[in-house]
Amino acid sequence: MGIGVTPDGLGPIVVQLILALGFSVVILSLALLISPRKKSKTQGTFECGVPFYGDARGVFNIKFYLVAVLFILFDIEAVFLYPWAVSLINFKNAGLGSFLLLEMFTFIGILVVGLYYIWKKGALEWD
Repeated sequence: MGIGVTPDGLGPIVVQLILALGFSVVILSLALLISPRKKSKTQGTFECGVPFYGDARGVFNIKFYLVAVLFILFDIEAVFLYPWAVSLINFKNAGLGSFLLLEMFTFIGILVVGLYYIWKKGALEWD
């Protein structure tokens, strides 16, 4: 017996699909009815109330990209902690709890060494 969708199980899916499509149509219709009809006098790009100037391909400080990459790196590494925490009890019951705990401390130690390295290199300074 494989896992499949039976005809009895299609009802909730169809209802959810109809509700999602109906909600989308209602929201888009309301946006068309309520939205202002006046055109703006400005012809340029408008963002956050600040008028634009210069070329769009301006030079940015590399620190913005570096901090973004470091955030993504450590954020992804933190995501790896959740499956480990969930499966720790199962591994403990199987007799591998101490191995998994040592493995995670090694992983976190590598992260701490990496954080210390980028901190000492000045990657987190905004000078």
